[in-house]
Amino acid sequence: MKSVPRRRVALLIETSRAYGRGLVRGVAKYVQEHGHWMIDFTPRGLTDPPPLWLRGWQGDGILARINDYRMAEAVLRTGAPVVDLRRVLVDLGVPTVGPDDRAIAQLAWEHFREHGFRQFAICGMPRRLQPPMDRRQEYFRQIVQSHGYLCKGFCLRPRRHSSEAWEEEQERLAQWIRGLAKPVAIYTCNDDYGMRVLDACRRAGVPVPDAVAVLGVGNDECLCHVSTPPLSSIDLDAERIGYRAAQLLDRLMAGKLPPKHPVLIPPRGVVARASTDVLATEDEDVVRAVRFIREHACQGIRTVDVLEHVAMSRAALEGRFKTVLGRTIAQEIRHRQIQRVKQLLRETDMPLKQIALQTGFRYTEYMIRAFRQATGMTPKQYRKTSGE
Repeated sequence: MKSVPRRRVALLIETSRAYGRGLVRGVAKYVQEHGHWMIDFTPRGLTDPPPLWLRGWQGDGILARINDYRMAEAVLRTGAPVVDLRRVLVDLGVPTVGPDDRAIAQLAWEHFREHGFRQFAICGMPRRLQPPMDRRQEYFRQIVQSHGYLCKGFCLRPRRHSSEAWEEEQERLAQWIRGLAKPVAIYTCNDDYGMRVLDACRRAGVPVPDAVAVLGVGNDECLCHVSTPPLSSIDLDAERIGYRAAQLLDRLMAGKLPPKHPVLIPPRGVVARASTDVLATEDEDVVRAVRFIREHACQGIRTVDVLEHVAMSRAALEGRFKTVLGRTIAQEIRHRQIQRVKQLLRETDMPLKQIALQTGFRYTEYMIRAFRQATGMTPKQYRKTSGE
């Protein structure tokens, strides 16, 4: 059998934040599975200068989070194949791997609509400061507007070093939150901004999540749990992104052509915490119905069971239910089942027959058909793409 040549790879990814460490874990998983890389790596921060050892470095490939042109120049000077996992500098001409910002925005929209919100806002950074954040904000705004709703926006200026500037900016954010029509769902482009919105809500005396629900991006567990209340956030599946980046670099080092477009990885899902744990409606009957569905959807319940639980007729409840959630009672039951199927496919090796039983489907074939109608792929296809 022909032996695979050992490759020397430079890993220029920050370890100072949870997302970067997730990328490193994904790369490590790829290396452990294939076992033919030698890694040059030192812990670093995102804005750190290029490491001194990169000067004169002679290796086979580089995985980097290129944050500025100083790093770009140092990396490109080596002449080795490069995969960029930052996607900030779009004119470098190197292949990139990163989160699918459109899919992130779609997931945020679905999460808020599942909770009945009809008023939306974004808290992000000024345009053109960070292209990925720009995309993340703009896609969410487009989705909200495409469904006929307005989306307010607030740009936080980059954090300065003085405490006076910080206090001034937080008070400005608090004033904006006071002026929003309530209840409102606020989508933030990352968890840092989610924390700042929660802080501003406390300053403004606005209750979370009853008046304002807040959703971050990144699922940095340290930030999310230190927030008050704990911050709901979208898990970007950093390990999978790191794994796919390593896989792509391996292909480049073997002489394969780079992809024509960025490799975009869909998010893993919403990790719901207290900051969005609310149903934005005063219709108590709908609240009771939704709570019942969320607790029992995977036990094979039907619309009639929901109606019996709330002691109402279909004619009395169905229209109000659809107004709040944008789905019928039966569609909400099926949606909850499919979401659970997705989770089990991603997180377990459970066979399809057992997944069907655990999610309220009487027959495996019926689950497969329903899953394909909802997602456009079979459960096996979904499991394969989620594990790559």
